[in-house]
Amino acid sequence: MGFMKVVFILLASVLQQVISTTTTIGNDNSEFLVLDYYKETCPLAQEIVALNVELAVLENPRMAASLLRLQFHDCFVMGCDASVLLDSDGGMLSEKEAGPNLNSLHGFEVIDKIKYRLEEACPLTVSCADILAMAARDAVASRGGPRWEVSLGRKDSLRASFDGANQFLPSPNSSLKSLIANFKEQGLAIPDLVALSGSHTVGKARCLSFRQRAHEVRNPQENYDKYKRYNTFRRILRSICPKSGKDNQLAPLDFNTPARFDNHYFLNILEGRGLLGSDNVLITQDKEGEIIRQVWAYASNQHLFFESFVNSMIKMGNINVLTGTQGEIRKNCRFVNE
Repeated sequence: MGFMKVVFILLASVLQQVISTTTTIGNDNSEFLVLDYYKETCPLAQEIVALNVELAVLENPRMAASLLRLQFHDCFVMGCDASVLLDSDGGMLSEKEAGPNLNSLHGFEVIDKIKYRLEEACPLTVSCADILAMAARDAVASRGGPRWEVSLGRKDSLRASFDGANQFLPSPNSSLKSLIANFKEQGLAIPDLVALSGSHTVGKARCLSFRQRAHEVRNPQENYDKYKRYNTFRRILRSICPKSGKDNQLAPLDFNTPARFDNHYFLNILEGRGLLGSDNVLITQDKEGEIIRQVWAYASNQHLFFESFVNSMIKMGNINVLTGTQGEIRKNCRFVNE
């Protein structure tokens, strides 16, 4: 057995131990979520969500990443309560208008369609927050990623937080220190940060999000680009995204397998070919080596990445959930009930 293979096996073993200690769910309310929550009240709920996600992704493959990102952007602001779906109303500003979401977050029409179908089948029964959780799971599976059981029973919030969306959602140019702080604020640890960053194996980003990455000036003394991959990749990025203009020009987050959910993201960042600045800092700013070891393990073992990703998605999906008499089940995901 080769030396590198032994190293990868040891890394995978260590990572599995780390994973087992970092899968605690978000808050006390999460204990009220159950797998068969709609078994009696809306038995076809999961099938209705899955079918509509499949149709949406067939029509537009980019929608898989959009639906996954919707849940992330929801859970990081006040918790997984579908606040991100609310439109501005009266004195309440929508989270959709916040900097990290404006002209960037997509998939709202797909959620609207799913909610319409569910209201036809089971009026005022399935929450928008649960729809987001199921849709994110089905979106990942539709692109070849893992599928997992989603505990259900979330309620929908009665308000949005425009300020929270501006404060708590990580920037595409975040430093590693900032990313760790963002995730810690939500009760998520460094292994969760790395596993969930792997969602950048699908989807696209606007030039506005990677312009700084494309045109940053590196220290020539750094022995970072031994094989010139970084400079070649940056030339590609610059051809797509000039220093000014073309803000909405798109580039895939993973140039190798842009439409497939796999572990290539981790191979990319090891070679300096992550699209966003916040991707590359996982390697370039990890002084302790803990994250790099995790990235190497995922790059060499897709099954390990999938297992970790599922655990971290479940953990994220239970952040500050509303249950019982908290919140409500919206009739229309864009507005609180009258």
